[in-house]
Amino acid sequence: MASPQMQPSMLSILVTFLCISGTFVFGQYANFNKLELPQGVTGPGSVTFGGLLASGPFTTVTDGRIMKWLGPTLGFVDFAYTSPTRTKQYCDGTTDPDKGPTCGRPLALSYHPVTGLLYIVDAYLGLLVVGPLGGCATQLAGGFKFANGLDIDLLTGHIYFSDASLTYTIRDATQPGFIPDSTGRLLRYEPLTGHVSVLLSGLSGGGGPVVSSDGTFVLVPELGSTRISKYWLVGPKENTAEVLLNTNGNPNKIKRGETPGEFWVATSRVGYMPPTPVILPEGVRFNSDGDVLETVGFVTEFSSNVTSLVVQHEGKLYVGSHFTNFIGVYYN
Repeated sequence: MASPQMQPSMLSILVTFLCISGTFVFGQYANFNKLELPQGVTGPGSVTFGGLLASGPFTTVTDGRIMKWLGPTLGFVDFAYTSPTRTKQYCDGTTDPDKGPTCGRPLALSYHPVTGLLYIVDAYLGLLVVGPLGGCATQLAGGFKFANGLDIDLLTGHIYFSDASLTYTIRDATQPGFIPDSTGRLLRYEPLTGHVSVLLSGLSGGGGPVVSSDGTFVLVPELGSTRISKYWLVGPKENTAEVLLNTNGNPNKIKRGETPGEFWVATSRVGYMPPTPVILPEGVRFNSDGDVLETVGFVTEFSSNVTSLVVQHEGKLYVGSHFTNFIGVYYN
């Protein structure tokens, strides 16, 4: 392990490498701040914002809670949870994956600004929803091995969500020698009927889908295949999919950008700082035609940790990771 005196010089070498490779963007997001979780809590892998009254951000954490940011004085407080068997004494602060089936493991959030409902995907418990007051979420659809991403079509109310595999669970994915498969799926839940339909199968893992603002297509990332596909919901290509973008790294959750027709995806690729390989977490902004518009490097603040999503809100970038105790905020 490098001594503290060596770490700045090693970081300088890595930043220089990133600049030369053209992946690190200076200037536009020159400032950085942390929204820190309570002591002993980790894994803010998903971030979403409510409306004017709900605010936030809301985030998911490793021990099974959904937490809400109430400003720098109060910080993050409990808002909701997914498992009816969860107890604070048994679960709060845990990082033990074997407690997941009891405590829950929410992985993705999406807020409906009209209804005030917060939709949740839990690795063990599937698709759930909770009202504006929080508390125990209600399960809408279950029976999945590894549910991991979702988004709401604000025009129809349909929920698009993903499960990473038909064979392995989130606990399996953390084991030494783990080999992923290609049995992931894109699914749609219709609130009026409760019906769940399979739209795509055979996906190589999954990050988190996103619906276009005009409701014409869904973008689907594949962690294991370094690609993002476009699944058409309407038009002459309805119910078909095509590859939109081949990414330099493994793409995780996708979120709509603040400019119509633009999106942000969190990616992680392998780089090298001899003699050690390192993970390079990045945020990629792209459009609905698959054109990459911007790439922002996060390695200075997140080190060699995988980031799971990038959310653009009021001009700032909110970056979540399952491996930190904070949400990173980048701004001008």
